[in-house]
Amino acid sequence: MVNINRTVPVDPTPVGLEIDAVSVDYGGPEVLSDVSLSVTPGEIIALLGPSGCGKTTLLRAIAGLERPTAGSISLGNRLVTGPGEFVPPERRRIGMVFQDWALFPHLDVARNVGYGLPRGDLSTERVSKTLSLVGLDNVADRMPGTLSGGQQQRVALARALAPRPTVLLLDEPFSNLDSSLRSQVRTEIHHLLVELGVTTVFVTHDQDEAFVLGDRVAVLHDGRLAQVGSPDDLYRRPADKWIATFVGEANLFPVQIPEGDSSTCPTPIGPVPLVSKVSGPTEIMLRPEDLAVSPGGDGVIELVEYYGHDTMVLIRLGDGTTVRARTDTDVSFQRGDSVTVAYDGPGVFAF
Repeated sequence: MVNINRTVPVDPTPVGLEIDAVSVDYGGPEVLSDVSLSVTPGEIIALLGPSGCGKTTLLRAIAGLERPTAGSISLGNRLVTGPGEFVPPERRRIGMVFQDWALFPHLDVARNVGYGLPRGDLSTERVSKTLSLVGLDNVADRMPGTLSGGQQQRVALARALAPRPTVLLLDEPFSNLDSSLRSQVRTEIHHLLVELGVTTVFVTHDQDEAFVLGDRVAVLHDGRLAQVGSPDDLYRRPADKWIATFVGEANLFPVQIPEGDSSTCPTPIGPVPLVSKVSGPTEIMLRPEDLAVSPGGDGVIELVEYYGHDTMVLIRLGDGTTVRARTDTDVSFQRGDSVTVAYDGPGVFAF
């Protein structure tokens, strides 16, 4: 892992971000509709959602690269977008790292990092300090094309940090890296952002990435903000079944809960405890790690997916229902094994 120097402060002090009822269209249907989100100073917020849901459009609106058709955006106490007010991007003190990094291939690393600085600062101490901050002080005279993907990603980050922004925006920052490098660089940059304390909003379609990096996660769906909360809130208490399946593996069961018996719910794997009182037809969510699998029974294992830290098994129950369950790697199941599935988790939500 690269040794990143975390002793260089970034000024000015990070500010909060307030997005109020923002809508964006491009002369047709709305891409964003009535989105409101508050980000506290120094917080890392992940914008999570499928392709085309409006994540990048919201990021560009914050940066001033898109002008909303309605709503307002404030940085600290300063209105930068709103009725009768639109501060251009270069005056917002916002740093942005694009998905493709957008480095200039004809400029060396130092000139890439210093590109957004006043002309007199191009070769000054600020460039070298920022490169040291991201662990690249030894490649200042190299061209971007000679660097690895992880190094190029950190050059783009250094360029965004060099002007000392109050807010940092990252658009799918790790999507162009292979899986092993993505994990390493993600950890490095997470450490750096936390220690710098810079207010950060980053876009991703990867649930794992959002949960690992985000203090909170804002889920966008069809241009609307579907839910905002901590990773645990979204995973354990999703607002609806679409979010439940989008932020992780989920088994959804249609069930009929009898009147007057709201503490448990009958399912194909036996009774399941509920966290809220409901009755009648509904649907519940069971996470795979909350299912206990034991040898023998009327269930049959159809697939085994080994991940090293755990194993996912697909099981067809006696009534034809299929469920996914996580098991420890020291429990060896194979296709065709007969098993029993039981619930072994906390109370569940009914949708």
